[in-house]
Amino acid sequence: MHPNSRIEQVTETIKRNSDSVYRLAFSMVKTVQDAEDIRQEVFIRYIRKNPAFESPEHERAWFIRVTTNLCKNLWKSAWRQKMVSMDAIFAQAAECTERPVETQMDGSVKDISGDTAGVLSQITLTDEEERIVETVKRLPIKYRVVIHLFYYEEMSVEEIAAALKLQPSNVRARLTRARTMLKNWLKEDV
Repeated sequence: MHPNSRIEQVTETIKRNSDSVYRLAFSMVKTVQDAEDIRQEVFIRYIRKNPAFESPEHERAWFIRVTTNLCKNLWKSAWRQKMVSMDAIFAQAAECTERPVETQMDGSVKDISGDTAGVLSQITLTDEEERIVETVKRLPIKYRVVIHLFYYEEMSVEEIAAALKLQPSNVRARLTRARTMLKNWLKEDV
């Protein structure tokens, strides 16, 4: 294979899978920064391994599997278990500025309004939508993943089962349990 055609193939594959890898990672780790780190690591692994995919479904399943594994590894890491959440501090800082900014290592401030964080801060959800998103985030990871893949990535139960190396009956059971939890929690919050 010619080096330029390999670069073009890698570029196309990354473009094709970047959004779904990011969305899945974000749904699992719940922070923009961690999701972006995981997305980057997934594509580094793709470039290093250079897997040969049998079909588009196989490609999609590979990226989902690697993303979920990296998210699980992040949660298991000693660093992550000792980390203190700074979400409240960042939310407070965002309220104090008109545009999202990021403090650099040298102490300077960078406007990140064009970055993903800036875009996310500009998304307006209704109170009901925000309540649903927050409720989904409360789900245990094994239920949150199947909900995300089923509803946001529009994957079938069989595709989810193949990607997560589960039986389809296990996926259906997790979807049912997740829906029940969501229903009960949403009723409580009313």
